[in-house]
Parts: sequence; structure tokens; C-alpha cells
Amino acid sequence: MVEESETVLHYSGGEVTLPSVVKLTKFVRIPYRHAVPLSRRALFARDGGRCVYCQAPATSIDHVIPRSRGGSHTWENVVSACHKCNHSKADRTLKEMGWKLRTLPREPAGAAWRILGTGKPDSRWISYLKPFGGEQSSISMASA
Repeated sequence: MVEESETVLHYSGGEVTLPSVVKLTKFVRIPYRHAVPLSRRALFARDGGRCVYCQAPATSIDHVIPRSRGGSHTWENVVSACHKCNHSKADRTLKEMGWKLRTLPREPAGAAWRILGTGKPDSRWISYLKPFGGEQSSISMASA
């Protein structure tokens, strides 16, 4: 055990503090790469919980190329947006609106995204996940 959590497990013979971080003595590397699942939570983590158009707090997702116009539901076409921008854009393209993206949307990279994009990670994990792509999500952790 590297770091303890605040959770204590009580049993008939006493109590044990559960770990927050454990150190593996053996790691078996998986020889293939899984794609990071596209979820609302992972999308908000990637975009820092902010609207990509105006930087307001994100409350919805938006397809850059609307699905009604043949856009796909992929990491490269989905961004987080605030309610106002999402409804203003509706089913129009960015070119029609005269808007530009601050950064191009792309699939998050690194094994850390399999953890960070699926739930509310413990802030103590970030320093251990940085070598695996966790540094990008440190900002979104602070805003979560």
C-alpha cells in the first residue's frame, strides 16, 4: 500500500484502513490498445468541463458536424458545450455560424483515461497516473 484512504473497514477481529493507492509488484502488459470509451463524463473530462465555444461551464454535448448532416458520434466530432451555445448552433456547421474551435477534438490518449474518464477519480491518483497520460486531466480534476 502506498497511500491510505479515509475509509475504514470494520470486522469482528478489528479494523483495517483501505488503500487509496497500491503498488503492483508484477504488471502484465496487455499487448493491444483499447479505444477510450466515449461517454459524457469522459468528454467533459477531456474538455475540462467547459464549453469549447465560449468557456462557460459545459452542460451538454454537441456534434461539430451535426448528425443530421452525416456527422458521426466519435471523439473527433463530439465536444462539450453550454446550453446556450448548443442551442444557438442547433444543426448548423461551424462555418455557417462563423465559429471556430479553440482546439481540434481528438480521442484522449494514455491508459490513465480508462480510469479518469469513467468516474470521479481520487485526486491522490493524479501524480501516479501522469506517466500514463493523466497530466491532461489534472485541470479537469480541479474543476470537477
